[in-house]
Formats: sequence, C-alpha cells, structure tokens
Amino acid sequence: MYQTGELIVYGTTGVCRVEGVTKPRLNLAERNREYYLLTPLFQDGVIYSPVDSEKVAMRPVMTRQEAEELVDQMPELQAEAWKAPTMQALTQRYQDVMRSHDCRQLAALTKSIYAKRRQAESHKRRLGLVDERYMKQAERLLYGELSVALDIPYDDVEAYIARRVEAKSAGVGM
Repeated sequence: MYQTGELIVYGTTGVCRVEGVTKPRLNLAERNREYYLLTPLFQDGVIYSPVDSEKVAMRPVMTRQEAEELVDQMPELQAEAWKAPTMQALTQRYQDVMRSHDCRQLAALTKSIYAKRRQAESHKRRLGLVDERYMKQAERLLYGELSVALDIPYDDVEAYIARRVEAKSAGVGM
C-alpha cells in the first residue's frame, strides 16, 4: 500500500502524489472500499483509485540512479521507424507500449517516432497524427517521471538528456 506523500506512476496519467486513502461516498456498494486520493503532478484534477484495483497500473517512481542509467542508455536504444500495415495496427502497437509503463520502452518509442519524423521530412512530408499523438504522450510520461526522479523542472528534462548524452559520447564523466 502506498503512503501519503509518496510519488507514484499511475497508468497513462503519469506521476501522481498520494494525498491519502479515503472511503468516498460514491454508492452503497462501494461504501467500505478504500481509495487512493491522487493528485497528478503535471496535469489538473484529482483521481480516486481503488486501493485493491488491478485495472490501472501503479508503481513507484524510478530512483535517481535508475533515471540516470536510463538516460545513459538512450543512445543505444532501437531507433528505427515503426511501421504497420494499418493505422489500427500502429495504434495498437503504440498503446501496448503505453500500457507497459516501462520507461525504457517509452524512450525507444519516442526515439523511433523521431526517426520516423526525420524520414518523413526528408521526403517533404509530415508525420502522421497517430505518430504525433503517441510521441507527445510518451514524452509527457517519460519526461514527467524523469523530472521527479532527477529533481529537475519538467521543461529542463529534454535539455538534460541532450547534455548527458552529448557528454557521454564525448567521453566526459557526469
């Protein structure tokens, strides 16, 4: 059970603070069920999530060390453009990554869609809407968790990654 004040990753919402455990008066059948009261860090609103539910994935935020290791591994992540025979198949593939809640897969997805964007631009074309939407969602989830784990502002995450990757490729220790 998560504790009040703890930061967790909640489904595709991203990082949330556990504000407490409560028994909201939703209906008679749910009267005695305990719920986490969650506040998303990077969007508005509150979330009531059953403590005993397995429908939405919840996990602790990665540690600083795990975040630094992930950033250091980013240059080696697979970056080929993902293709699928139909938009539905592409959407399903992207949704599977989102549901994995795995930061390494989110980083690989983002890198893959960036490669797809470069490829499209080289042919004077634009990236598709499905690709754009999932790239933004993957970046939001990834950057949100890295922001918290590394204790840096969300808006500084992309520059942090670029600096660290550049320093590593130049052989400079960080």
